[in-house]
Amino acid sequence: MKKRYLTILLIIVLTFGGCQKSSDHFFSYKDYISSANTDLGIKLSENDFFAKDLVIAKDDDYNSNDDLVSSKAAFICDTTNNQALYAKNLHERLYPASLTKLMTALVVLKRGELTDSVTVSHNASHIPVAGAKVCGFKEGDVITLEDLLNCLLIYSGNDAAIAIAEHMSKSEEEFVKLMNLEAKKIGATHTNFANSHGLHDDNHYSTAYDMYLIFNELIQYDTFLDIINKSSYSTTYRDKDKNEKTLTFNSTNLYLREEKESPDGITIVGGKTGMTNKAGNCLILLSRDNDNIQYISIILKANDLDLLYSDMSEILSLTKELQ
Repeated sequence: MKKRYLTILLIIVLTFGGCQKSSDHFFSYKDYISSANTDLGIKLSENDFFAKDLVIAKDDDYNSNDDLVSSKAAFICDTTNNQALYAKNLHERLYPASLTKLMTALVVLKRGELTDSVTVSHNASHIPVAGAKVCGFKEGDVITLEDLLNCLLIYSGNDAAIAIAEHMSKSEEEFVKLMNLEAKKIGATHTNFANSHGLHDDNHYSTAYDMYLIFNELIQYDTFLDIINKSSYSTTYRDKDKNEKTLTFNSTNLYLREEKESPDGITIVGGKTGMTNKAGNCLILLSRDNDNIQYISIILKANDLDLLYSDMSEILSLTKELQ
């Protein structure tokens, strides 16, 4: 019966959690805990209520040095021991840029068949945004969903994102509904997606903590871990005339390309980058130290690429205190 009550309670919080206006809490859950103890006749603590494999954090849970990084928001946590190490503007609403593609990938891994053949549409091959990063697929190209997922995460192709969305849901608009549904399911209630790729939309936003939740869900998939660890990727596909084509893409992650150096004792497993004019430069990483302790770290809205990586290395250096 206790499990039944927990399930009912979780549904209640997921239903109403997204309506909270305060940015101070991930969920306004304390009232629900109190109510459950009284009304359901069971004794719950906050730790019992939430999944034990999540880091539950608020901006004021620990002393954060806002001067440590210049970026607008930052977060690093030890996911092995479920411990937050540093946070800055953890719940502030910001534009996620191509970190959006993490949710696109999550929908694929939860609902898609990677062996599917995908035909690239005119819409996917003609993105009307100047400077938008694309893989260069042409209308009528046929490529597997697995290859598109690699192109999405490694090279951050916006055409790959739209091709995925249209294949899985017939339209990008319908796919975005799945993205928002899956976000709410994992507790990312301060997030709203308006597209599958992250090109700017005023109604497209997230928080550092919500991006942690999405990324933390993704690292449960071996396929995802394999993809984000690659420094490059080659795909072979067929064009509309059935001619074989091959394209090779380098990772946008400068740590993996060895153009930026991580702190001593830290191994970068992989992650995802993002950048638009309004979002600034963004980066989320999975890393491990010499003791095999695992970390998720996030930087949102760095002013430029050098600051993005210097800020990321700065918060990664905090792990030395645990080694």
